[in-house]
Amino acid sequence: MKPFSRLSITDQTTAHLRERLRSGQWGDALPGVVRLCSVLHVSQTTMRAALRQLEAEGLLTPGGRCRCRKVTAPGNAGGSRRALRVGILLHDARPEGQPKATPLIPSPVLLAVQHALVAAGHEVIFARQSQVDLQHDVRRISRHIAEAPADAWVVVAGSRAVLEWFAGQPVPCIALYGRAGGLPLARTGPDKIPAYLAATRQLIALGHRRIVLITRSPRRRPTPGSVERAFLAELASHGITTGDYHLPDWEETPKGFSALLDSLFRKTPPTALIISETARFIAAAQFLARHHIEVPGQVSLVATDFDSSLAWCFPSVAHMSWSPTPIVRRIVRWVAAVRLGRTDRVALNFPAVFVPGGSIGPVRKGEPLRAL
Repeated sequence: MKPFSRLSITDQTTAHLRERLRSGQWGDALPGVVRLCSVLHVSQTTMRAALRQLEAEGLLTPGGRCRCRKVTAPGNAGGSRRALRVGILLHDARPEGQPKATPLIPSPVLLAVQHALVAAGHEVIFARQSQVDLQHDVRRISRHIAEAPADAWVVVAGSRAVLEWFAGQPVPCIALYGRAGGLPLARTGPDKIPAYLAATRQLIALGHRRIVLITRSPRRRPTPGSVERAFLAELASHGITTGDYHLPDWEETPKGFSALLDSLFRKTPPTALIISETARFIAAAQFLARHHIEVPGQVSLVATDFDSSLAWCFPSVAHMSWSPTPIVRRIVRWVAAVRLGRTDRVALNFPAVFVPGGSIGPVRKGEPLRAL
């Protein structure tokens, strides 16, 4: 038996309006907000929030100032407005080190996307294997995608080669994160460049020069991505000669990640690590604790993302913060446009900020960190 979940008053209002819209009750235009509030006995704040959600789902379009909203998907809508089957191709969401038979675990952002799309009446499927499982191989990914046909795809953190392939397919695709710059694809995600620059500048101001950015393979190959290039350029602007040390290559496995850290701290120990993705951040913290390396006394740590698991850390973790809400809405609106047969290839990113925390500090003078 599935557990019961309590819906907020806004969710209840949205669900009620959605059902009546699909029944065709209002025809082409919705009554005004005041009228709807009087019928459903809710506040205007609640009603406007519900209407915004229905607009994001593509069921309504704004009518303009002092005009009623238009119903874009009434109950008698034709086949061009049918619900879609939306596929999601994950980057790597299987617990690290687990066999391929272990189910994939979507991130909280993707679970929110799934919930919003299902609420809009669409079917959501996840590809059985991730891009890491398929070794970022375009031929293997194309065969795998063919086994699970979808009307539209959300590709999570795709490599350049993978997104180039999707851009050449007839099935619409939106890139969530990933290296889609310049491609004829819709794209959304956080704009992290300002946050990376702020983090790098603060570390340099604290005396750090051996700063290492650890990120996944599609961000490094075949050439560094825009965020990575901005990071290296910021180091260079402060007179730091950059190279593979600051953006190292590594095998994208738990064993490969551990080998990378072991190599770094055995040769020229970094004084600061910027680590992409929470799982890797936690693994790095475990490595440092195992080798009795103090944070931030000997090594400063910055997480490029933040989730509830890091919220329990004390002192707090320095991280980059961004809201998933506009990203989820952007994907829902993109799917609504696809359903209506509209071409949407807009790249729409949302700002991320650097949040300093207790995991960074000044370089200890006169006490260099010794190699392992």
